[in-house]
Amino acid sequence: MSLPKEPRQKMINLMYLVLTALLALNVSNEILHAFKVINKSISGSNESIEGKNKELYDQIQTNAAQPGHEKVIPYRDKAFAVRKSADSMYNYLQEWKGRIIAAADGADEEGNPKRDDNINIATDMLVERKGGDTLRDRITEVRKFMLSQLDPKDTAELSRQISLKIDLPKRTEENPKQDWKSGFFHNVPTIAAVTMFAKFQNDVRNSEALIISKIFQEAHSTEVRFDAIKAIAVPKTSYVLTGQKVEAEILLAAYNKTLQPNVSTSSGHIITTKDGVADWEGVASGVGLQTVKGQVSLNVGDHTIQEPYEFTYVVGSTGASIQLDKMNVFYIGVPNPITVSAAGYSVEDISVNIPGAQITGEKGHYIVTVSTAGEVTAGINAKTPTGPKEVGNMKIRVKMIPDPVGEVGGKSGGGMSAATFRAQLGVVANLKNFDFDARLLVTSFQFAMLPKRGEYIGPYTVTGNLFSASTDVSKVKDRCKPGDRIFIEEIKAKGPDGRTRVLTPITLLLN
Repeated sequence: MSLPKEPRQKMINLMYLVLTALLALNVSNEILHAFKVINKSISGSNESIEGKNKELYDQIQTNAAQPGHEKVIPYRDKAFAVRKSADSMYNYLQEWKGRIIAAADGADEEGNPKRDDNINIATDMLVERKGGDTLRDRITEVRKFMLSQLDPKDTAELSRQISLKIDLPKRTEENPKQDWKSGFFHNVPTIAAVTMFAKFQNDVRNSEALIISKIFQEAHSTEVRFDAIKAIAVPKTSYVLTGQKVEAEILLAAYNKTLQPNVSTSSGHIITTKDGVADWEGVASGVGLQTVKGQVSLNVGDHTIQEPYEFTYVVGSTGASIQLDKMNVFYIGVPNPITVSAAGYSVEDISVNIPGAQITGEKGHYIVTVSTAGEVTAGINAKTPTGPKEVGNMKIRVKMIPDPVGEVGGKSGGGMSAATFRAQLGVVANLKNFDFDARLLVTSFQFAMLPKRGEYIGPYTVTGNLFSASTDVSKVKDRCKPGDRIFIEEIKAKGPDGRTRVLTPITLLLN
């Protein structure tokens, strides 16, 4: 701007320029307070992680000292080498924080630098005197050492997961060469620099936790450590007559609640597998001694343990009975097979009656179709010389088909490689652990993406289940990269019962 000749006006204009410059350099109290809050939170998190890491180190040390656990010792030595490296790096970062606080006239009563808004201290120490270059090299060196302690087959996976790494800043006019130290420490307030060092310390502890957890898994991959016991009584037969001898085996079983077995069965089905125990359920069929066989498989790391099992039970006849061949309920919209029998009657003379249901079939085997949830009473009728007679009945629950799970590429959430996601065609509705042949079709969904670096894209509404149904979605999907997050929400699916369901959203982190 041109300066006026009148001296007083010149002075006013110069003061305005100085004030404008000061305002441009000023950092608001709200931002400084936010950094203090973040710094305090990260410091608390670091203490928590240190405690958990110590528990794992103690467990490794205890296991290595157990008789017969000599193979754990090399892994213990690796874990302790990681701890030594992590502690050294953590203390190095702590020293930097102390130097910055000292240069800012020391710390206040809360431990924050007194000159918390000064933007020259970090610039001078870390950029102009190149302290940031040394810091960058130390971070790179510690990261490389931690990864070197792992089995080579695990290095690539952990390399993507650990947070202790050097990410180049964005290219700007002020930093055209993407200099790391300038991107993080040029013209930043002292409280921001201290907070950044606390963040690096958090990266050290988190990375340390991931590495030693993987080392612990490698050390114990072939062992099954039992952490729970349970008393079990197994009768040799579950049905006897008066006067007969009853025998049973009673034992104390040990199992691991964190290892979930895979259990197969020759009849019935496994309801749940939780805390290392599988619950079996079946519907009695036939008359007399029934035998159930199967196999239990347990993945213990580098191999799988497989053991067979067998138990028996006796089915007696109480007259008429209805067996639900697949589940213990009727489901709306699918054919429900049942088997009907009545002692003393030929299957040709037996029929079944269920109010409000459609029934097809003959000779004791029927297909039941229901339309209303609740409970029905199924009556068994038999032909007699005096006419039809009800010889038994059974109350049966009627339920809607359970909600499916929305999936992309077999996943309902978590991580997925960017290349794998780009190859997916759309969203499917998967009825997990459902015995009936029932399909639900996705009719619409919303698609959005949050790039690793960039603004939120979407949401776009898609009709049908294919990504290609929307040009916008196809374009976004084709350019997705590692680090992007995919959000698929408002997933609607329609099943054979005519009911439209809204499924749980899908969130994917691409890697």
